Amino acid sequence: MPVSGEAGAGPDEHARTGAPGAGPEAAGPETAAPGSETADPAPAAATVLHTLDGGVSWITLNRPEAMNAVTRDQRERVIALLAEASADPAVRAVVLTATGRGFCAGADLRGTPGPARERVPGDVARTIRLGAQRLIAAVLDCEKPVIAAVNGTAAGIGAHLAFACDLVLAADTATFIEVFVRRGLVPDGGGAYLLPRLVGPQRAKELMFFGDALTAADAERLGLVNRTVPAAELEALAKEWAGRLAAGPTRALALTKQLVNASLDGDRATAFAAEAASQEINMTTRDANEGVASFVERRPPKYEGR
Repeated sequence: MPVSGEAGAGPDEHARTGAPGAGPEAAGPETAAPGSETADPAPAAATVLHTLDGGVSWITLNRPEAMNAVTRDQRERVIALLAEASADPAVRAVVLTATGRGFCAGADLRGTPGPARERVPGDVARTIRLGAQRLIAAVLDCEKPVIAAVNGTAAGIGAHLAFACDLVLAADTATFIEVFVRRGLVPDGGGAYLLPRLVGPQRAKELMFFGDALTAADAERLGLVNRTVPAAELEALAKEWAGRLAAGPTRALALTKQLVNASLDGDRATAFAAEAASQEINMTTRDANEGVASFVERRPPKYEGR
């Protein structure tokens, strides 16, 4: 079962995580060999918990001592679990959350060995493409709706991990930090793609240029968060929303997600063609036929996720 988080860390505490507590302030592409985020000494199954409950796949980052700064092994397990959720008919919704005071304090590059050879042009781009961008793409491309239940600090790639989710719930103690500028870095993990689409270019630049901590309430006001609740109520709300999604027409939700995610990347003709194709595909599903039948018969639908 999912584990509730504690109160989130404030920006001052977060700024100290360059010490052995781990955090994004100490992490950046310039410190890493290509594709070489820290390998977690603990088994991946222990640092990324996973349960399937009532059709909901709960994926829980579990390195509270490091504010859930994500390691290479954690990243790969999350990507694999999201792929499994897409392929498994028993999974009809996903919740991504964490234990402790941090949702995800960025990429954990502590102890990363230096490059075995001199860095050459292309190494950094390859690191980002195979690492942070793969993680964010796994969320965006998951065929099941993904809810972020943000229990605490979400910084750097951790913030982008939350923003990539289809719905974002946050404890009132959570904070979001575009931390890259604090170390002279360009945002990675799709931040410059996600944020303008969520809040517009001016707001996105404000967040990325200054790197100030954004409270959960302010994130909700800007449209980055769907709901903010007291920390003690976060898990219950995530369960409620995930349960509603899990009872819904799963394939229709998947196609709707694809349409919305692609809507800002093309012109109207492309969007209309994609919509028509999605309708064609969806009308072959059991759930679409059940939805129409239940309307005609004036009864609640019973969706199977197929």
